[in-house]
Amino acid sequence: MKITVGLLFGGRSVENEISVVTALQTLESMNKEKYNVVPIYIAKSGKWYTGEKLLIVANYRDMKTLLNQCSEVYMRPVYGDKNLYLVKPGAFSSGVMATLDVILPTLHGTNCEDGTLQGVLTSIGIPFVGCNTLASANGMDKITMKMILKECDIPVVDYFWFNDKEWYAGQDAVIARLEAKLSYPVIVKPANSGSSVGIKAAHNRDELIEAVEYAASFTTRVIVERLVTQLKEVNCSVKGNYNDCETSVCEVPKRSGEILSYQDKYMSGGGSKGAKTGGAKGGAASDSTENEGMRSLQRELPAKLPEGETERIQELARATFRALACDGLSRIDFIIDEADRSIYVNEINTIPGSLSNYLWEATEKLDGTNYRFSEVIDELIDGAFARSREEGFKVTDFGGNIFAAMPAGGGSKMKI
Repeated sequence: MKITVGLLFGGRSVENEISVVTALQTLESMNKEKYNVVPIYIAKSGKWYTGEKLLIVANYRDMKTLLNQCSEVYMRPVYGDKNLYLVKPGAFSSGVMATLDVILPTLHGTNCEDGTLQGVLTSIGIPFVGCNTLASANGMDKITMKMILKECDIPVVDYFWFNDKEWYAGQDAVIARLEAKLSYPVIVKPANSGSSVGIKAAHNRDELIEAVEYAASFTTRVIVERLVTQLKEVNCSVKGNYNDCETSVCEVPKRSGEILSYQDKYMSGGGSKGAKTGGAKGGAASDSTENEGMRSLQRELPAKLPEGETERIQELARATFRALACDGLSRIDFIIDEADRSIYVNEINTIPGSLSNYLWEATEKLDGTNYRFSEVIDELIDGAFARSREEGFKVTDFGGNIFAAMPAGGGSKMKI
């Protein structure tokens, strides 16, 4: 029997559109003989939709028309209920649109990749691909992530953080503390954004104020890091779980300025123009797009690095994946300071753009052949089922009832 996969994408996030691209690329690579895929799009309003029209990328140009052609759906936050329900079922319908076996999230950013969604899926009790709630939250928050990595002796650049209330209540005091710790230039980031959203470099105090105001428009917490001026960025993907994981080849993304921007990542025009975001098989999208997500980024792949650096980056990638207790597939982004060849972990993407398919397709397996992304997806789904089984063995109930020990007629008050 086929496995019914809920392909979850979109989301209440500034990265909604990038998620659509990732989802359609993923669908393109899935084995349609093995999986029955149910597309589930979370609109920016937060409502969930399903329908074949979601599989054609050109339809997203007119969201109102697209969503009118789809069915609004929902899942109940009841443990063990894996049904996808229609909001408006027919007169004689049970209301069940599909019964899902597993969820494959291809969402990015806040409310999606930060543990929010993972908590909902955990409460339902449905297996899902990727990091659990804690790992997702720690991976998304750049401040917490760097604290954990620093504690584990994994190198990160010097940083300083604060919240928006501190900033607006005492801007001068925050700047004084920041300048005492870091020298210009610096890079200012929202603590919990992805895809280079909300990020600016600052070379002086005026630029710092402008960059902080910009970052704070996206988040409540802001992180400021030392800007490595002689910078080489290197990315590496990791798949598996916190106990057993492996790395892909490394890449060097090409940037147009001091930092790798949203435009570099998603609007660079690299790769093959007009590549399809789906195939005819299985009803996937047949319309083409010039925006291929992270797959379109201009890059050096595999990265041409001095002897030993690739291995060191892969070692740190595995260590980061384990330290954050990750599952599924992530991409870890590194910084190399070319002044002294120091290597730092910059950030982790627990649901990376395009699911890093281009990195795995360039990675050689032990048998000498390269990965097909369909094989990677199979591994991810198998891993989701395995984790769900393992979690089922953990104790969640002592089997007793403390209220049964209360004396009869004890009233409503109870000492804790």
